[in-house]
Amino acid sequence: MTKDTMEIVREQDVVPFRNRVKELATKIGMSLVNQTKLITAASELVRNMLKYANGGKVTLELISKAGQSGVRLTFTDKGPGIADIQQAMQDGFSTGRSLGLGLPGTRRLVNEFAISSVVGEGTTVTVTHWKNGR
Repeated sequence: MTKDTMEIVREQDVVPFRNRVKELATKIGMSLVNQTKLITAASELVRNMLKYANGGKVTLELISKAGQSGVRLTFTDKGPGIADIQQAMQDGFSTGRSLGLGLPGTRRLVNEFAISSVVGEGTTVTVTHWKNGR
């Protein structure tokens, strides 16, 4: 099991982070389609972290369960938090007036998605994508 943490504090940290995600996905033999889904979701989440929380850290893990390999990414920030997670998870909701994927789009790209947030303390988003995309 590989576990790694990267600090994301400025835009220049995004490319090495994306490269590391691709490296882990390639290591377990994830298909190009599933790699693209994972990297797209990871990019959206890391940009949200930079935009709304001035950065944070991401824990990258290679995991396995019931003979299946996957990549788990945990994004943790000390930003303002999300007051209404249910609203933030609705399609079309944006506080940033952007056309980004947002949290609902990100959730659709990965196999497992979990979010917790405390206003004034920060947000944690964990996504897992399995090698076979199931």
